[in-house]
Amino acid sequence: MTTNAKNSSNTLVKKFADKFNFPDEKKLIDTLKATAFKIKDGVVTDEQMSALLIVADQYGLNPFTKEIFAYPDKQNGIVPVVSVDGWSRIINQHSDMDGLEFIYSDDVVDLQDAKPCSSWIECVIYRKGRSHPVRVKEFLDEVYRPPFEGVNQKSGAPYKTSGPWQSHTKRMLRHKSLIQCSRIAFGFVGIYDQDEAERIIEGQAEIVIDPSTMEPSDNAKRILPKLIKRASENASWQAALDYAGENFSGIDLNFISQELNKAKATAEAALPPVQSEQSSASAPVREENAPQPAANNAGPGATVNNKPHRQHLSEARNALG
Repeated sequence: MTTNAKNSSNTLVKKFADKFNFPDEKKLIDTLKATAFKIKDGVVTDEQMSALLIVADQYGLNPFTKEIFAYPDKQNGIVPVVSVDGWSRIINQHSDMDGLEFIYSDDVVDLQDAKPCSSWIECVIYRKGRSHPVRVKEFLDEVYRPPFEGVNQKSGAPYKTSGPWQSHTKRMLRHKSLIQCSRIAFGFVGIYDQDEAERIIEGQAEIVIDPSTMEPSDNAKRILPKLIKRASENASWQAALDYAGENFSGIDLNFISQELNKAKATAEAALPPVQSEQSSASAPVREENAPQPAANNAGPGATVNNKPHRQHLSEARNALG
């Protein structure tokens, strides 16, 4: 961590210590590392702690009441998770919030392991000064998570573990529609609900498979150098990852995503010191197609090198399609 980054982090820690009446700033950090991170093994770094505090401060969320917490990711960054209570807070505290409603589909789906639920739920958010509300539908077949199935290592007997999608199916789908609608209505970026975060972490898990199946296709090998070249020239790494996510899957997607992240790290390491420090303050690029607040992980409305993110993605499609 650079000197400027350390000073900024110390200022933020002091701000939180004063806000929550912690006389000892070190005690605050130790408490948050122990309670605000979902981690089984390993150590939470100061950089990860600082990243969580930055997001909590940006959205005015309380990590002690679990309005926000985090999963460490494989790139030594974090996946910031906002609970339903936290989402409700930032939505209702937004100065342009003018009410919301939910609309439920009459088509009810009967799932084997879950409760009957509408096939979709639409969230409608009204913003002050807007003539039309923001409407977003979330469809059950796109977001539902089946129960976890495994085999008992001692007895060898199969088992099944139900989760919130089985016990509170309609509530989970309603939360999904609320969160997605609020992102569009108010531009919330870089934060996730717990369900999304778990999918991200699961997507980073190392899957052991037959080595003979690990070879990417010739098409993936052909496209990769072109993607790296375009991303390097325009600093449009997220557009390259998005293109890969749209056009590849399985081994090919894993291969291209890993190589893009390696190339990005190499490019950032070659930057002059000032640029490198600024770049290192941003969260690492993840292999998922999730919106990020940093420039290289820009959302659809952001710009990279004075070009909209969508323009970079469109140019990649045209050049490589």
